[in-house]
This record gives sequence, structure tokens and C-alpha cells, in this order.
Amino acid sequence: MAGWWKNKREVKLLVNIMFPLCIHWIAEEMAHSVLVDVTTNALCPDHSSCSQVIYINGVQQTADVLDDNKKTSAFSWMMGLFSTSHVLGNIIARFLPEKYTFEVSVPLLIFVPVYMILYMTETVTPASKKDHSLPFSKSILKIVRERYESMRYTANIVSINPTLKRVNLVLFFYELGMSSINSTLLYYLKAAFGFDKNQFSEIMIVVGVGSIISQLVVLPIINPLVGERIILCTSLFSTTAYALLYGLAWAPWVPYLSASLGVVNVLVKPCTYALISKAAGPSDQGKAQGFIAGVQSISSLLSPLVMTPLTSLFLSEDAPFNCKGFSFVCASVSVAVSLVLVCSLKPAPPSKTLEVDEENIEAPLLS
Repeated sequence: MAGWWKNKREVKLLVNIMFPLCIHWIAEEMAHSVLVDVTTNALCPDHSSCSQVIYINGVQQTADVLDDNKKTSAFSWMMGLFSTSHVLGNIIARFLPEKYTFEVSVPLLIFVPVYMILYMTETVTPASKKDHSLPFSKSILKIVRERYESMRYTANIVSINPTLKRVNLVLFFYELGMSSINSTLLYYLKAAFGFDKNQFSEIMIVVGVGSIISQLVVLPIINPLVGERIILCTSLFSTTAYALLYGLAWAPWVPYLSASLGVVNVLVKPCTYALISKAAGPSDQGKAQGFIAGVQSISSLLSPLVMTPLTSLFLSEDAPFNCKGFSFVCASVSVAVSLVLVCSLKPAPPSKTLEVDEENIEAPLLS
């Protein structure tokens, strides 16, 4: 328990970034469950099912201060705070009248950048003044060349490291499946079972409370015993079952059963963050995390292009067969692919820092 408490104290180093993010997550989550009712009532008044509303939703879309053996605990604490914020946001949404939800969440969202401007210190060194004398056209070409070299260097970091390359593929397929689930789940539950904002909040509160316990208490304790790979395999298997149960839900209580698996599912992110951080070199932490986050963004962009029309089709009266959650079944296949990739994952030593021209690569884009 002493080591567990020590890890908690070290995470306090990140308080200036975590506090505004928690406020942001609370405000964001407050509007999440209410938005389903608002958009459905706007597009399809007096109907609990509205396949058109799926298309609106389809459009939206730190490790340097810690030792390797403490990174998993730190990431679990950070994700635990994320879950805590979601629970608080859902509790507020559950009891706050719908018409006041956005009036409360917007000021909280405005508070976040104001806090960061006032209390966070800029760590990027301003660009050299000598570059400011260059003609505009040459400055643009120089910026483009520097960004290209930076992206190529970052891609090389991931491609030459077997662990980073495999984790990159794992997260691509995982995000491909989960992005489609997260973007359409509440609309699917409303169309299939007539759920409203109160039931959405109840489900998310149950998941959030369990997630807090699993990330803040369970993960730091079991990680030294079994390691990130075993935990990641277990959480991906649970996520596959989670998506499949939603897709085949035959009664209103099944979504609650599926949601309970979220207690295990949330361990995917802290485990993958820790694997990436351990595999990347000391000076490549941000580059590796950023590149893989970019790949996840690509899968988040691709997923709605396929899953949004598919979900809309099976929620409509023109569905080829009766399976309103068919898109969730397809998403479970994508998550299962990531599970297979993790099962063959082998730990690798940290990647060596590549030799690069630091003046070209590390120069900030903005001065």
C-alpha cells in the first residue's frame, strides 16, 4: 500500500493539466446523454426511433516525469480521473433539468482554456528570430519541409520498433470498432428499447463508478503481478463480448449487463499507453504517443463512414433482416482482430533514438 500511495503523490506533478481536463470532461459528459433526446426530438418529433439522427453524430468527431515501472500506475490514475469526471458529469445530467444542461456545461468548457492560459507554463522554446527575416514563400516552404521531416522521423520510430508497430495496429482496429460503438450506442438504445436520458445516465454512472475502482485501485495492484500484456488481452476479450452483447441484445436488461463489462474494458487505454511509453526512447515519448494517436484518429474518421450508414439502415424499416445492432456485431469483429494481435505481442527493449538534425526536427511551428 505504501508504493500505491507513493505513485499517487507522483501523479500530483500533473495536476495543472489534469484539473482543467477533468472540468472539461465533466462538462462534455453532461451534454452527452441529453444530446440524444434533443437531436431525436428535433428531427423526429413524437418518435423514439430516428435513423436520420445517426448521421449528425457520425460527423463529430506525460510520461517523461515518471520511471518505467511507475508508468502504468500513473496512466491508470489519469484514466481513473477521466472516469471520475464522467461519473460527475452523468450525475449532474441525471438530476439537472434538460433545458439547463447546456447552460451549465458551456461555462465549464470556457473555464478550461482560461485556467490553462493563467496557470500552465509554455514549455516550447520560441522560434529563432533570424527565420522571421525570410521571405513569406521561403518561410512556408521551410515550415512544410520541417513538418515533413518531423513526421518521417516519427514514422521511423514506430516502424523500426516491433512493439510500437504492433500496438499501433492493435489500437487502429480497436478504435475502428469502438469509435462506431461510442458514436451510435445511445441512439441505438433509444431506437431499440426506448431509453431516455435518465437511463443513459444510469448506465454511464454504473460503468463510471466501476471504472474508477478498476483503474485507481485494481490496475496498480495487479499490474506488477501479471503485466500489461495479460491485462490488455483480458480487457480486449471483455470489449469483444461487450460489443457482441449490445449487437445481439434481446431484452432491455442486456445493455446493463454489457455495460457492466466496461469495468474491464477501460483498462485498454492505460495498458497501451504504458506499453508505448516503455517501448519508446526517453526523447521519443511525445512523438510515439502522438503518431499512434494520429493513427487512432484516422480509424475514428473511417469508422463512421461505414458504421453510420449501416446503423441507420438496420434501425430503419428497410433493414434486410431483423438485427438492429448488426453494426455492433461488425464492430466486435474489429475488436477481436486487435485481441489476436495482442496475443502475439512480445515485449521489446526501448527503441534507440534516431540520429536527426535537431534544428530541423525540434523547431516549434509557432513562435
